[in-house]
Amino acid sequence: MINIIDYEMGNLRSVANAFERLGLKARISGDPRDIVSADKVVLPGVGAFRDCIDNLRQGGFVAPLLEHIDKGKPLLGICVGMQMLFDESEEFGRHQGLGLIPGRVVRFPADMVEQGERLKVPHMGWNTLDLRKPSPLFKGVADGSYVYFVHSYYCAAEDQKDVAAGCRYGAIEFCASLWRDNIMATQFHPEKSQDLGLKIFRNFGEL
Repeated sequence: MINIIDYEMGNLRSVANAFERLGLKARISGDPRDIVSADKVVLPGVGAFRDCIDNLRQGGFVAPLLEHIDKGKPLLGICVGMQMLFDESEEFGRHQGLGLIPGRVVRFPADMVEQGERLKVPHMGWNTLDLRKPSPLFKGVADGSYVYFVHSYYCAAEDQKDVAAGCRYGAIEFCASLWRDNIMATQFHPEKSQDLGLKIFRNFGEL
């Protein structure tokens, strides 16, 4: 059973639909106790880091989530769900994350220019992956594959060994996906990345 955490801040239905399309058993649950019984957990996230981490804590999800990870069960973070795994974010002030991955979440500079044109923030649309190590999520995924991003803040990992895939936007190289033991996450949205996103979800579901 794949448990998709409903803490009122994620793109839940689209994620669940993707797993269901693949024939993988997934449930959306706002009950922290369901994390304990799950084989795998998905932590989605849409919106501001501050609101997401507050809802996660106030909903009582943090302790069972950490217990799930300590037991060696797979976790998939998506977008802000990935950002919350880091130490802190500078979005709307400084806010403490879960501290599972060393590093910070910082904003893209507003003055980025490429080929004489100012780049927009948020970074939104299709961009390529620079695969750094063989994450289980990327089985059968080619280097340079396109995935879909929507974010104004990016993860700056302290230890590059945690970075499974990078991506470049303007002069900024950022962590597009991380992998540490049973923790996997993507800054991009697999549920918006068409067939490639489905392949990533299948890889996670078949772990």
